[in-house]
Amino acid sequence: MARNGTRIAIVAGAAGALGHATTVTLAAGGSTVVAVDRNESGLHDLPANVRREVADPTDPAAVTKLIERIADEFGPPNALVNTIGAFVPADALDTTPDMLRSMIDVNLTPALWLSQAVAPHMREQGSGAIVHVAARPGVEPSGGAAAYGVSKAALVHLTRTLDVELRPYGIRVNAVAPQLIDTAANRAAFPPDAMTKAVAPEAIADVIAFLVSDAAAPVSGAILPTYGV
Repeated sequence: MARNGTRIAIVAGAAGALGHATTVTLAAGGSTVVAVDRNESGLHDLPANVRREVADPTDPAAVTKLIERIADEFGPPNALVNTIGAFVPADALDTTPDMLRSMIDVNLTPALWLSQAVAPHMREQGSGAIVHVAARPGVEPSGGAAAYGVSKAALVHLTRTLDVELRPYGIRVNAVAPQLIDTAANRAAFPPDAMTKAVAPEAIADVIAFLVSDAAAPVSGAILPTYGV
């Protein structure tokens, strides 16, 4: 809890469409939000009351230093939302070492480093909520994106492992699992008929806001589908 009594939320990947929507939603709900991304220009159009931090979440040392500084300045974080992710299409037999390495480096490792960095502060205060962004291919195998699916499956397993390890300390760990998010990048990459079932980032942000709220106190270890209809 912030020293002024408000909730502290850290949103990693805040320059992306889902990270941006989540930051705006949590800030509108009264949280003190610290938006983190390595893309400084992508943080410029966030609300004025959002704290912006430029950092590389794939660097564990940088992440630890950043979280320590946030905790010292504002107080222990109540929520961590990790929206960092990347997508590379390729069948399993066409996947290269670089593809697999890049998907693991972006889709999995920041989740671990961020969780490691915030957990001691949450454990000290006896509560906290962590939400990662998985994906449907990480829950249900699908063709055409093997390295992506494997990296997201690893993230799903990490989420469940963190839940088992951190729940005794009052820390809840969950994930949302979108299928296709309605972003400008996806509209450029996917055919129009595929985008008809895409989900607005603001709708997923609402689910994330619920998961970090006190209303979701009974929910931990869940991988919540946000596939759309």
